[in-house]
Amino acid sequence: MAESTTEDAIFLGIDTGGTYTDAVLWSEQSGVIAKAKALTTRHDLSVGISGAVERIIAAASVQAGDIRLVSMSTTLATNALVEGQGGRIALIMVGFSKADLEKADLGTALGTDPVVFIPGGHDVYGRAQTLDTTALIEALPRLKHEVTGFAVCAYFAVRNPEHEIAVRDLIRRETGHPVTCSHELSAKLNGPRRALTTVLNARLIAMIDRLVAATEGFLDRSGIHAPLMVVRGDGALVSAAFARHRPIETILSGPAASLVGARHMTGLDNAIVSDIGGTTTDVAVLDQGRPRLDPNGATVGGFRTMVEAVAMRTFGLGGDSEVSLDDNAMAPSIKLGPRRLVPLSLLAANHGVVVVEHLARQVKAANAGRLDGRFVLRTGVPAQMASGLSKSEAELYERITGDPQPLDRLLTSISQAATVNRLVARGLVHVSGFTPSDACHVLGLQSNWNAEAARYGAILYARRKDGAGRPLCDTPEEVAHRTYDALIRRSAEVVLETVFAEDDLDGPETVASPLIQRALSANGGIAGVRLAIDRPVIGLGASAPVYYPAVGSMLAIDCIVPVDTDVANALGAVVGQVRVSVEAHVSQPAEGLFRVLAGEVVKDFQVEDEAIAFAAATLRQQVGALALEAGTDEAQIGIAQEISAATVEDQRKFIEAVLIATASGRPRIAH
Repeated sequence: MAESTTEDAIFLGIDTGGTYTDAVLWSEQSGVIAKAKALTTRHDLSVGISGAVERIIAAASVQAGDIRLVSMSTTLATNALVEGQGGRIALIMVGFSKADLEKADLGTALGTDPVVFIPGGHDVYGRAQTLDTTALIEALPRLKHEVTGFAVCAYFAVRNPEHEIAVRDLIRRETGHPVTCSHELSAKLNGPRRALTTVLNARLIAMIDRLVAATEGFLDRSGIHAPLMVVRGDGALVSAAFARHRPIETILSGPAASLVGARHMTGLDNAIVSDIGGTTTDVAVLDQGRPRLDPNGATVGGFRTMVEAVAMRTFGLGGDSEVSLDDNAMAPSIKLGPRRLVPLSLLAANHGVVVVEHLARQVKAANAGRLDGRFVLRTGVPAQMASGLSKSEAELYERITGDPQPLDRLLTSISQAATVNRLVARGLVHVSGFTPSDACHVLGLQSNWNAEAARYGAILYARRKDGAGRPLCDTPEEVAHRTYDALIRRSAEVVLETVFAEDDLDGPETVASPLIQRALSANGGIAGVRLAIDRPVIGLGASAPVYYPAVGSMLAIDCIVPVDTDVANALGAVVGQVRVSVEAHVSQPAEGLFRVLAGEVVKDFQVEDEAIAFAAATLRQQVGALALEAGTDEAQIGIAQEISAATVEDQRKFIEAVLIATASGRPRIAH
């Protein structure tokens, strides 16, 4: 397509967050043409998407057929991992022992999900052990009805994936469920961490599949016939079909898109980018115009994955964070997160007067109840997501509906609160309660939802008792101020944790030190310290204008909140490039034998140069095909190679060669 036509082409960017779905229309020639927001509708994601997109198309007076590319970012995968949610899956470990579950936090990540161990796998040179699938064949009829997907990890599958492929084909044939293999996600060694990454990927497949299907369905109904792209965690774009099979790569998709958007909007090469959403705050450092990638793999929800992503620190802190009390102190402090609640003001805005009536009833009661100001409702996920519930969980889930119910009327015992928490962890139900967003409604800093419900929630929270049995606060305004101040303080702390960690210090420990805490509080004694950060903060997110000027003041640095900060992620989604890479290894299992391992290709040579040339040619072909699948027709391909050799008695001894092919290019657009 001619360059001038590309410049005139209109691109649609969509960001599906935990609370809001954002949309932006952009072109190279005009920049941001229009933008809009709509509430994310988790039960049917297409409702929120269509709400945002239809508004901007109407506002910009463009035709659906004018849109040549659609690209989206999402925080759904990140939020699910932070909140411990996702589908129930089964892990198949080929050639591993039960002791391996204790490594890389694999057992913690697996939780109560089933695991099957079977003999097999390979050695470091790709030589096979005997594969025995008997135990798996016996378990599949039961597992078929208990899980939503499977994760398969075989010993040294990155050296030879044939056993993972055999197990994958068996599971698909017998169950029809989605299967993720570890070799598809990473070429790096460390089996338990590959298994962990594969488990998380398998859990997310249904969620990302619903997002892509909802988006594709809406686009088709709207007459938008353009390629659909998804932002990966490293900021690159990939096709929706590509993302469907590798949803783990979309963790930190939203934050990565926000970095691309922040750079585009401000032109700053060096900055701290802090993106506050409903569930999380994501902080990263822009250095010389580029975000740094985490060389050890992305860490989300406490788990270190093998996913290449922006070196982003994700904190369970947002406008919809759960407000709780530190009950260990006589004068309890307010804690925020990491769990997201549906704000009471939002619940009332969506479900009407019934929410306000129940809150008013609780306010009028003579005594405060432990469950006051809390509601529960179903998320609306498909029925198969509720597979594998215990008897008590299934019974309570049956009584919960799509309409909010107050917990003080629903639960018959306090112990059932733990059951509710388990249903939340499975992504089956939402809990609603008092949040910083509600506090902002009480203080008049926000007015987009139901302020009456927010005020009632603040009154109920103010009635909670401190260690001496006194009410926490005297007025709803006081509890709202304390909540708002807690979010400002914690937001400043997470910025500091990030920059200290970038300077190779222990971020949390350094921030917790008395001197840093004194500096943040501006409470000087005889001795004190001043904080100095060498670059400004860019505050992103719809609520950034509410919070980040105060965060900048607390840190005594410039804080820039761009005009289009509320759609930074959606904007970042359309200004990026497709980028994919593949890796090959050449090893020497025996003297004079050079074995090439490139994806599912295994081939032996007797001459080193021939093996390396074959590996390079194979990679070029593989990465070219992968780039086409990922959504670009104009990929530029580069190959980097590193050969390890030693000199023994004046003789060169080949050890290993690693080749990495990378392809990048602009996404294809509709003609």
